[in-house]
Amino acid sequence: MTPHVTVGMDESPESLAAALWAAEEATLLGVALHLVHVEEWPVTAEVPVLAAESLAERFDTLLRGTADRARRERPGLEVTTGMSRGRAPGELTAAANEAEVTVLGSRGLGGVVGFLIGSVSLAVVARARRPVVLVRSPRDTRQAPAGAGGDGTRSGIVLGLDIEHPCDPVLAFAFGEAARRGEELRVVHSWNPPPTYGYAAILDPGIGSGLGQRAAEGLAGTLRHWRSRFPAVRVVERAVAGPAAAELVDASRNAGLLVVGRRSRRSPVGPHLGHVAHAVIHHSPAPVAIVPFE
Repeated sequence: MTPHVTVGMDESPESLAAALWAAEEATLLGVALHLVHVEEWPVTAEVPVLAAESLAERFDTLLRGTADRARRERPGLEVTTGMSRGRAPGELTAAANEAEVTVLGSRGLGGVVGFLIGSVSLAVVARARRPVVLVRSPRDTRQAPAGAGGDGTRSGIVLGLDIEHPCDPVLAFAFGEAARRGEELRVVHSWNPPPTYGYAAILDPGIGSGLGQRAAEGLAGTLRHWRSRFPAVRVVERAVAGPAAAELVDASRNAGLLVVGRRSRRSPVGPHLGHVAHAVIHHSPAPVAIVPFE
């Protein structure tokens, strides 16, 4: 298949929001948009064959209708659709590994700020070798606190960066998105003082400012190469002391996209997300891009 952006579709409003976000992303990348629905197979007593056939027809109609809308709203965009059978986590992960970006809907709960991500989406995010973006429905976005302007308008891209672990794929994705969208890139690096800091600070209050200065210098050094590669991107740097997840969730409240990395490592119980990625997936009001890196 030619380069494309993939969307996993169902009948939820979050799924439609994901498809519309993905259509914009595909247009910006200059690639095709591929809409896919996975039929859970084999059928079970809970989903008999006749019901499965009826569902297949419904989802085929959904895919064709969404494709038509994407073509109308994005003239010139190539849109394809597909249905597959199997277990959704495995099928969508396989599809994600062949796409430039995969976009999935992520469901919120009433007025509570945060994602209630399903096991399927969580499995794809934890296993995919390519970036995955999770998008909330407009309804959930409206119920989240408004941005800095107070009108709910969201702009800019927030990148959560750990300078202790080189992560070029994450930096490349964030700078690329900012360049394509003409958006400001706000880079947040959170650092925590060592356990002995509390005692040392009593003896030398200047230690804290020294650690903060070194963190800021390290962040500037990490970004220097990427600033030169993307000179048109306006970059704002922040090195802050505190829990990374809380800082990123706060920074994303008026953002159009939050980007974080996921180290591609295996645990004894299989692939998993780090605590920062897991927290922002559940609590950020902005779309969240999870970018794997070695």
